[in-house]
Amino acid sequence: MASTDKQVMVVGIDDSEHSTYALEWTLDHFFTPYASNHPFNLVLVHSKPTPSSAVGLAGPGAAEVLPFVEADLKKIASRVIEKAKEICTSKSVINVIVDVVEGDARNVLCEAVEKHHASILVVGSHGYGAIKRAVLGSVSDYCAHHAHCTVMIVKKPKHKH
Repeated sequence: MASTDKQVMVVGIDDSEHSTYALEWTLDHFFTPYASNHPFNLVLVHSKPTPSSAVGLAGPGAAEVLPFVEADLKKIASRVIEKAKEICTSKSVINVIVDVVEGDARNVLCEAVEKHHASILVVGSHGYGAIKRAVLGSVSDYCAHHAHCTVMIVKKPKHKH
């Protein structure tokens, strides 16, 4: 069991490479070097969009589409979680709490900080896709201003050719 005297680190995860990189980077820097005695309890949070927000349509025909969208979002969520768990296991981090919460990633992550009394929130930079970012604004920017804890934005370095 995870011990209660450790601080909590929440990591936002989604299906982007930025998110995967942020998780791997965090594990490499804050967990792997400490073997099983890492200083934080790890909580992974995936925000699952509501079907209507994912489709962005209303009116006639929308109701027929939504169940398919919902099924798709569930598949994506379970894929994201499986991949994140595999990454944790491969780095010998096993006491991991995983939350999947439906809603806007910005609110979901800030609420997860409150719920778990986290001292650090980790988000990947630009991990939410161009369309979503244009609609919602940057999740990392929002969290940096609104989360009641330290926010670490992990940015994947650009590879030089």
